[in-house]
Amino acid sequence: MTRISIGRLLAEATQRLDAAGIEQPGREARLLLAQALGTDMAGLIRLGREALAESDRFEALLARRCQREPMAFLLGSCGFWSLDLAVSEETLIPRADSEAVIEAVLAAIPDRSRPLRVLDFGTGTGCLLLAVLSEYPAATGFGIDLSPGAAALARRNAASNGLGERAAFLCGSWDAAIDMTADLVLSNPPYIPEADLPSLMPEVRLFEPARALDGGGDGLTAYRALVPALHRLLAPNGLAVFEFGIGQAPAIASLATEAGLDVRAVRADLGGVDRAITLGWREKA
Repeated sequence: MTRISIGRLLAEATQRLDAAGIEQPGREARLLLAQALGTDMAGLIRLGREALAESDRFEALLARRCQREPMAFLLGSCGFWSLDLAVSEETLIPRADSEAVIEAVLAAIPDRSRPLRVLDFGTGTGCLLLAVLSEYPAATGFGIDLSPGAAALARRNAASNGLGERAAFLCGSWDAAIDMTADLVLSNPPYIPEADLPSLMPEVRLFEPARALDGGGDGLTAYRALVPALHRLLAPNGLAVFEFGIGQAPAIASLATEAGLDVRAVRADLGGVDRAITLGWREKA
């Protein structure tokens, strides 16, 4: 067991993270040390830079981060909307960009008391479904994912956030496991064009599941399955809200038109990039 001052640990770790190409290396060094010490950032400050700390666990975490393993995997969880969600290599790590989907839902359905029936395809950690349920206390929903590990993780996240009684999770390929209609259909499907996968940052390319990223040749394979399926999944006054990649809105709108749906809204993420599309049944003239 090696003990060294917190100040020295942070200085050396910051240099190593910077050399590994990590943005904000000082902040990440503090997060990793807090994790190693079983405290939080405030607790780390209270200890002070002169305090001694056992460095072996910190070294193990630091080595993994220098190999570009995502910080969320090292910490074991991440925040999304108002939730704290466990993460694993079975799923994508929830990102702030996806909160545009939740904002789109809130804008489209202002009545928070509605007893919505919700379906979430490619649920992953369950982040979209659980965030919606947290905002609509009378809503219930199903999350569907191809991965049994993802479905199990989402189930645990529902329980840990007090939503387990209103959410259920199933394994299946898109709508094949579902025979019901919903008031709201959600999805953040794979939408990265196959040719773009090698250029993704190492944290994504090397550690997150390719099946949740690979959208086929043009990135639209999943939408070609999901949008036509809305014909049987979507209730008469229902809505679908999908996340999508840069520049994909016109193609998804075309698929919607073919399926008898209209685009009700397109919403940007915090970076100003169009990210969520809301679809509903075509209104009669």
